Parts: sequence; C-alpha cells; structure tokens
Amino acid sequence: MDCTLYSVQAYTYIYMKNMRKDNYRCRLSTTVETMPRRLVECTVCASRWVRLNVGGTCFVTTSGTLCRDPKSFLSRLCQEDPDLDSDKDQSGAYLIDRDPTYFSPILNYLRHGQLILNRGFPEEGVLEEAEFYNITDLIGLVKERIRERDANAAKGNAKHVYRVLQCQEDELTQMVSTMSDGWKFEQLVCSPCDEFLCVVSRELSTVTNGLHHEPSGKAKILQERGSRM
Repeated sequence: MDCTLYSVQAYTYIYMKNMRKDNYRCRLSTTVETMPRRLVECTVCASRWVRLNVGGTCFVTTSGTLCRDPKSFLSRLCQEDPDLDSDKDQSGAYLIDRDPTYFSPILNYLRHGQLILNRGFPEEGVLEEAEFYNITDLIGLVKERIRERDANAAKGNAKHVYRVLQCQEDELTQMVSTMSDGWKFEQLVCSPCDEFLCVVSRELSTVTNGLHHEPSGKAKILQERGSRM
C-alpha cells in the first residue's frame, strides 16, 4: 500500500515538472513571435560589428550602439532600411559623406550617453551633424550647451557704469547705506577740503539708448588715487 502510494506521487511530480517546462517553452516561443520585427532584429544583431566610412575615415562600432536611437539615420542604416540609398566601399563599410571630425563625439554619445567635447570644440558643428543623423536627445543637449556658453560669454563681457558722489563726513554712513538699484561701493577718497569722494559702480549688461557707458576719466583717477592711500 505504501509503495503504491509512493509510485503515484512520484509519477505525479515528474508529470507536473514536465508540464511546467513545456509551458515555459511555449510562452517563450509565443513572446518571440509576437515581438515587433524591428525590435527582434535589433536585439538579435546587438553584438554585430559595423564599419562606417565617414568622409574617408573608418569607424568601427556595434549595431547595438547605432540602434540607441531607433528613429535616427544610423539606426535605419544599420537595419538596412530599403528607403535609404546606402552604398558600401570595398571593405563593406557604409559610405557616409559627412565630416568625420564631428562624428567622433556623436558616436561616443551613442556609446555611453555623455557629450564630451575638448575645450574650444565648436558645438555648432556637432549640432549640425546631430540634426543630420536625427538624434533627438543629442540635439536638445547640444542646444542647451550653446545657450549656457553664450550666457556665460555675455556675463563675462558685462560693462560697468561708475559714479562719483561727494559728501561730508556725517553724510557718509547714510549715503552708503541707502545705495540701491544694483549700485556697489568701490572706493572712498578723502579730499583736502575735509570732504569724501565715494566711487560706486553698477553692472550694465545691456545697452542703454544705444550708448555703452564706460567709467569716466575722473572716476578712474579717483580709483587710482584711492588705491594708493
């Protein structure tokens, strides 16, 4: 009686285990069959090496890197989109008639998601190529870099307007404490007549009435005199 019960339990366990394996294989096959064709192709070919001849310079990368942006020109090229007229050279590399100088940072961006440019490297060139290859995220990133660069340049070139205020000793504290509208204290010069000359300045980031305000000659002289005191 016990042996018979044991045999039935063992048979039931083996049968259920095989059923689970068959169901797993069935689900896996169904999942692959129902995946979009482009996604299956990109997944299967993710480790395939691809050669690109960009303006005479050869680049070697993987199709997975080129497929990072599915809507980009490079992704369509890698998938051999029939709408693209793509030629190959004698080595089998895709021919792309673009500047290789700006392609290198674009390829690195697709590899690790970071835009790395050497100092002085023109962002406009990278933007032009990113728009050609239709890499949407990179286009937005380069445009933001350009806005930050231009804003910093404008801030560094800001001009200042200077004023010289004359006051008595008992008026000095009140005058300094009531300065407003962005005026900043620069120099304090004591004149021979027991009066004080206070040099103040304000940043002038825009052009007022079409004229650029420069420090007056008197203000410069007072600043030089004050620095020697």
